[in-house]
Order: sequence, then structure tokens, then C-alpha cells
Amino acid sequence: MAVAYLGLGSNIGDRRDNLESAIRRLGETDDIIVTERSSVHETTPYGKTDQPNFMNMCTAIETRISPLELLESVLKVEHDLGRERKEVWGPRVIDIDVLLYEDLELSLDELNIPHAEMHKRAFVLDPLSEIAADIVHPTSGKTIETLKKELETDHKEV
Repeated sequence: MAVAYLGLGSNIGDRRDNLESAIRRLGETDDIIVTERSSVHETTPYGKTDQPNFMNMCTAIETRISPLELLESVLKVEHDLGRERKEVWGPRVIDIDVLLYEDLELSLDELNIPHAEMHKRAFVLDPLSEIAADIVHPTSGKTIETLKKELETDHKEV
């Protein structure tokens, strides 16, 4: 079984219930076992800031399916929960990103592993560090905890 990490976010409706529903549906998917989950973090929007705050969290999963099949499963869960893709970084019922898949580095039009922007986003690194602090980011060679600390240092006011 491969270990992968997913980032989840919601800022429409019952955000916490949306996250719980997504995790439940992922766990009901063939060949996906949710093994760990972070706490839920309330965060301000990234990119497009004139929208409600998000609730974000991360999960660890074990799976037998390929990264592209995992992406298909994630997109199906998003669709089943009512996700509509109207605008980049816009409000959403649920957003699920494949962050890491083992130590794989993959660059395709539809999927980048590791997630191309995860090292720049506290709303990913904070919850991910709760469940994967010692996991090494395959591109940077740094642990998730190190990436989190570097991001915190970069954003401190002087």
C-alpha cells in the first residue's frame, strides 16, 4: 500500500460537516483507507480574499490505486458533495488536493506531486505537520516541519 497525504478545505455551508463528509466518502472508496487526520484549522482565504474563511485539515491515506486514480476518486468526492468550479481560488463546498504520494515526483497537466504550492501555504503545512512532520518533501529534501518553520520565518514582521 502507498501512503499519500491529502489537503482538505471548505468555506461554504457547514464547513466542518463538509470536511467530515469528504473524509467519510474517501474512506468508503475502494482501495483508500484513511489512517490519520489533523485537527481542523480556520484560515483566511488565499489568493481571492473577499470570501468567507476556510476550515482546513489534512489526512493520511493508504491506497493501492495510482496517483491519477486517486485524483479521479478525489474529484468524484468533490463532485458528489456539490463542488462547482466557477472561479480559481473561489468559494467552495469542498476542495481536496493530493499533496504527497510516497516520495513520488510527478508533473502532469492535471496533477503535480508534490503539490506545487504546498510549501507556500500555512493552511496546508500547519495541519500537515501534525500528522507528517518528519515526512520529507521529495523536491526540496526538507521535512514538512522544516518547511513550516521556514514559512513562519518568512512571514514574521520586523
